[in-house]
Amino acid sequence: MKIVIINYGAGNIQSIMFAIERLGFKAVLSNNPEEIQAADKVIFPGVGEASSAMKKLKESGLDSLIPTLKRPVLGICLGMQLMCKSSEEGNTKGLDIFDVDVVKFTAKVKVPQMGWNQIYDLKSDLFKGISENEFMYLVHSFYAPNCDEAIATTNYELEYASALKKDNFYGTQFHPEKSGAVGEKILENFLKM
Repeated sequence: MKIVIINYGAGNIQSIMFAIERLGFKAVLSNNPEEIQAADKVIFPGVGEASSAMKKLKESGLDSLIPTLKRPVLGICLGMQLMCKSSEEGNTKGLDIFDVDVVKFTAKVKVPQMGWNQIYDLKSDLFKGISENEFMYLVHSFYAPNCDEAIATTNYELEYASALKKDNFYGTQFHPEKSGAVGEKILENFLKM
């Protein structure tokens, strides 16, 4: 199986690589469109600010490639947010895969949300073998509101979508690669799809 982690200069790539290796798989880092298209599974990570990350995707042409992929794609954190219609962060137009706009938490709560929080209302094979209310690791100031494509929910100030799915595209606001054995089980479920 060929696993490609999209390398566009905005990812927490090493921890994802190590988590995949611990599961007994090998992944390659690439920003090469042909290599990404030929992959069996694609992971789209992201750490940082939405508008500068989108600028990097556009410079490499990956903004047009990613929405056309037919294999399973997993967006993590900012990767998931960039797969949405837009983000308030930097007033950024997204890849328009998920039909939701990313918005910022209000000043009523500490931002970023950083640390462990529960996921529930789990609605996908991505969560096969995962119990409701498991704790996942999150670091984010922006979120995708609950919507039809939500497959997991988290509460921080309000209930929001902590995971999304549409066709072959999945997104997690939390970091499965930093969420211990439960997070690695979610990664493994994705890799076995």
